[in-house]
Amino acid sequence: MIKVTLPDGSIKEFEDGTTALDVAQSISAGLARNIISAKYNNEIVEITTPLYTDGNLTLFTWKDDEGKKAFWHSSAHVMAQAIEDLYPNAKLTIGPAIENGFYYDVDFRDEKISENDFKKIEDRMLEIARGKHDFKMRSVTKDEALKYYKEKDNPFKVELIENLEDGTITFCDHDTFTDLCRGGHLPNTGVIKAVKLMNVAGAYWRGDEHKPQLTRIYGISFPKQKDLKEYLALLEEAKKRDHRKLGKELELFTFSPKVGQGLPLWLPKGAALRERLENFLKKAQKKAGYEMVVSPHIGQKELYVTSGHYAKYGEDSFQPIHTPNEGEEFLLKPMNCPHHCEIYNSKAWSYRDLPKRFAEFGTVYRYEQSGELHGLTRVRGFTQDDAHIFCTSEQLDDEFKKVIDLTLYVFNSLGFENFTAQVSLRDPENKEKYIGSDDVWNKAEQAIINAAKEKELNYVIETGEAAFYGPKLDFMVKDALGRSWQLGTIQVDYNLPERFELSYKGADNENHRPIMIHRAPFGSLERFIAILLEHTGGNFPLWLMPEQAIILSLSEKYENYSKKVLNLLENNEIRAQVDNRSETIGKKIREAEVQKFPYMLIVGEQEAKDGTVSVRKHGEGDIGTMSVEDFAEIINKEIKNTLHAFEV
Repeated sequence: MIKVTLPDGSIKEFEDGTTALDVAQSISAGLARNIISAKYNNEIVEITTPLYTDGNLTLFTWKDDEGKKAFWHSSAHVMAQAIEDLYPNAKLTIGPAIENGFYYDVDFRDEKISENDFKKIEDRMLEIARGKHDFKMRSVTKDEALKYYKEKDNPFKVELIENLEDGTITFCDHDTFTDLCRGGHLPNTGVIKAVKLMNVAGAYWRGDEHKPQLTRIYGISFPKQKDLKEYLALLEEAKKRDHRKLGKELELFTFSPKVGQGLPLWLPKGAALRERLENFLKKAQKKAGYEMVVSPHIGQKELYVTSGHYAKYGEDSFQPIHTPNEGEEFLLKPMNCPHHCEIYNSKAWSYRDLPKRFAEFGTVYRYEQSGELHGLTRVRGFTQDDAHIFCTSEQLDDEFKKVIDLTLYVFNSLGFENFTAQVSLRDPENKEKYIGSDDVWNKAEQAIINAAKEKELNYVIETGEAAFYGPKLDFMVKDALGRSWQLGTIQVDYNLPERFELSYKGADNENHRPIMIHRAPFGSLERFIAILLEHTGGNFPLWLMPEQAIILSLSEKYENYSKKVLNLLENNEIRAQVDNRSETIGKKIREAEVQKFPYMLIVGEQEAKDGTVSVRKHGEGDIGTMSVEDFAEIINKEIKNTLHAFEV
């Protein structure tokens, strides 16, 4: 008999050779019907794999990320079989599951594949799926594996196998198809009910531009046709919300080939938006005891050698700037933290002075490959809402909680209410990867876990995911379309204080190393604004909108009254503009809707006579005629309800 421990802590006994599917059936017939994949003692297993030792078992369905991974990995096999059936000369390489779906890289030899070929591949995939073919894993020797793929004249699989250890190689079979695979599949192909090939692209073998270029086909699959329809509808909505599209329509930012790829230019409305975000955070930071600092955009190469950033970013980043002085080299700043360390080092500190909290909206530069650039989410120059806290070990727990409070304030004020937190700890089996003693690591890790518990965060613990210099807490935010984004990070660092020889005088009159906390609720302004644009569809919270209202005059005759209304709004600190063009009011309203103005104030003869405005709300329509003062009250009340002061 073996003892199987389930996620709820319950322990069940089963006969040797029991499978994950057997365990699911012992719990409920419904679970057994829906189980897709399983993990036993932290290793992915097929649900039909016999179990012979005691262990911890987790069962996955389509609702779980691991379940989707097995579903899409299996679908990649089905697509590979369909391609091999339809294109006998094609050579398969690798086909993993990805965040949304799967892909397979294929050498089609002389065949040219386009989206016009997708329909026949999809049809063949569904035909295979309807066959309900079991996925079966089997071990093979290295010689057997090499022989199989040499006979198939597939140099790509041969290269993969040559780098594998004998005794670790497995094949997966289904129907008439065999593939090199480590495992993690559906029970059979029949679970796949809907497939859609999404796009085709080029990809170098193993990501090396000196190796053959392959064709990468992306696809996605679902257990129900309804799920596919919903996904495609979501994609259409995502296109409408694409921050690059909205940024252009709302006149927030632009790019110029003369300025350079990945270097955004902020237009007046976008610059005003950035400024409001900065001022919003600065106001909260001031209450929280932060001090603003400013550092230059460049630094001597030696600064980043000391910090370790040159070793990390040097070769693949912007190259050193040489000055007329021989041997003098500067780098564009890749991170703000080395500069903040030197600001801390500018004077001697006592334990009574700590914590010191230095904050900066500092622009940094990193060379991203042109193919990786994407709007504002991947750029070469970006501004981080960086802050670094230097504290004692006794202060760490409290400081960490305060940073969580500030991060949650930012999320709540901007409408990000659906998020999880990831606590990243070091690998206890591989401690040599990390800097710092067991004692400081244990204290730091416990401080983060305690803080997450005390703040009642929905968090998960990931062992082995800590940075080499300390544990961290990352916030994973879901936007309005259900997509996950990493926003906001809090990191504990023992490394830079050591590298820069930072110190403070303790109560014992001895010098001690401070602990450093890195934090950035926005991450970077560029990426944050991109995500916020797509999350809100450009309908920012009212307090953040570039303009909160637009005054639409029925004709040029009411220009003077429009200006009077504008002055009254500005006196009430409401941002607005006037549209006095000789266009129809219908066209003006339609354009104002597209440009996401929260409120439209229509003025004509009656309004000018009565000293009123007719108010329309974006997406809702008419809300009535009122005085400017009453309208100002509506605006201020809405802002007050959505933007609360930060409480320390």
